[in-house]
Amino acid sequence: MANAASGMAVDDECKLKFSELKTKRNYRYIIFKIEAQKVVVEKVGSPEESYEDFSAALPADECRYSVFDFDFTTEENCQKSKIFFIAWSPETARVRMKMVYASSKDRFKRELDGIQVELQATDPSEMSFDIIKSRAL
Repeated sequence: MANAASGMAVDDECKLKFSELKTKRNYRYIIFKIEAQKVVVEKVGSPEESYEDFSAALPADECRYSVFDFDFTTEENCQKSKIFFIAWSPETARVRMKMVYASSKDRFKRELDGIQVELQATDPSEMSFDIIKSRAL
């Protein structure tokens, strides 16, 4: 399972939780972290949680991968949902950590089949609710 380029394995729970988010919609978001050369699930958010809850759950000075299930209504008044993959890499994170997350991102993202929008953020303003909304439409 490990990728030769980054040496990163992906815990099976990552794919299982993502599949549940995508098909059963029993989570609003999932936050993943790299731990001991493996991507693992750090936190899941219940369907009732908001985008603000999700944003607040990301650490201020450490990188994370995350997926967020964004519900919205189109101009035609249709209910829709898009799954965002957000690579969180704050300016204050250690350089080595940023490099590991950056080099493992594409490999990890390929494990999660069904991502519709990707976002890279180094600052909370780069993943504001307005940006999420504009990218979904």
